[in-house]
Amino acid sequence: MVTKMPPDVAENLIVFKTALAEVVPSKDSSDLLVATWNLRAFGDLTAKWHAKPGDSPVRDWYSVACIAQVVSRFDVIAVQEVRRNTTALQFLLEQLGDNWRVIVSDVTEGGPGNGERLTFLYDSTRVQPSGLVGEIVLPATVEGPAEQFARTPYAASFVRGSAEFTLTTLHVIWGADPRARLPEITAFAEWMRDWADRTDRWNQNLLVLGDFNLDRIGDPLFEAFVSTGLWPPTELNAIPRTVFDNDTAKHFYDQIAWFSDPDGESLLTSLTYTRRAGSFDFLPHLLGGLTRAETSWRISDHYPLWVEFHLAP
Repeated sequence: MVTKMPPDVAENLIVFKTALAEVVPSKDSSDLLVATWNLRAFGDLTAKWHAKPGDSPVRDWYSVACIAQVVSRFDVIAVQEVRRNTTALQFLLEQLGDNWRVIVSDVTEGGPGNGERLTFLYDSTRVQPSGLVGEIVLPATVEGPAEQFARTPYAASFVRGSAEFTLTTLHVIWGADPRARLPEITAFAEWMRDWADRTDRWNQNLLVLGDFNLDRIGDPLFEAFVSTGLWPPTELNAIPRTVFDNDTAKHFYDQIAWFSDPDGESLLTSLTYTRRAGSFDFLPHLLGGLTRAETSWRISDHYPLWVEFHLAP
C-alpha cells in the first residue's frame, strides 16, 4: 500500500515539473512529442518514498514519481531496460494515471537478453494503437538460421487524427569491443530500409528510437546506422546522452531517426519535424545530494531524448 506522499517529495515534484516545462514543449493539439529513454534496470522497487542505506533495490517511490513527471510530458515514449520484474513499471503507470497505457514485449531469453523487455508508454488521450505490434526476427539464409538480435527489436504502430506512424525500438548489445555491436546495428538498419521500401500497409512514417550504443559521429557504428538512409536530426548531435557525459567523454548511444531520400528529403508523409528536439538533465532537480553513479540506479544513467513533429491537418 502506498503511503501518503511526504511534503519534501510533493514540493520537489513541483520544482521538477517546472524545470521540465522549461525544456520540453507543452502538448499542443497540432503537434506530436515522441521520446525514448533507457531506464537503467527498471525492474523491482523498494516500497518506500525514500530508500535507506542497505535497501535493495535503491530505486524507490520518489524515483519513479520523478520518472513519471518526465514521461507525462510526451505523447508516446519508448523505454528500454524494463526487466522481467515489472513492479516499477506498474507503479509508474499508477503515477501516470488512468489515461496512460503500455505495450510491452516479453523478455528476450538468454544471457545477452539480460532479462529485458522493450516497452512503449502512451497517453491514450493523445494517441491510440493502430493495430500493428511485432518483433523483428531475421530470416534464415542459405547458410542456415541467422543469428538473432540479443534483445529482439519491438515495433508498434500508433495513430492520431489522420497521422499514422510506426515506432521500432532496440537496445543494441553492449560488449566491451565496439566491433561486436556492428552486426546488430547493420542488420537493423538494413531490415528497416527494406520495410520502408515495401508497398504494404504500415511502411510509412517509420521511426526508430532506442539505445543503439553508438559511440560517436563518423565511427563505423554510426556510419552503419545511417548507411541505409536513417536520419537522426542534427539538433540532437550536441545533446548529452548519459549522466556521465562530459567534455572529454561524449556518446551518441540513444537516437531517434527516420528515413530520408539521398537528397535529404524526409520520407515522412504526415509528420513534419519542427526542428525542436532535446534531452532533459534531471540531475540538478533531484533531492538527496546523490552522486551521479547513485542517481543512475534510482533514475537512470541515460537522459530521456525527445523530438517534436507537426501533424498534417
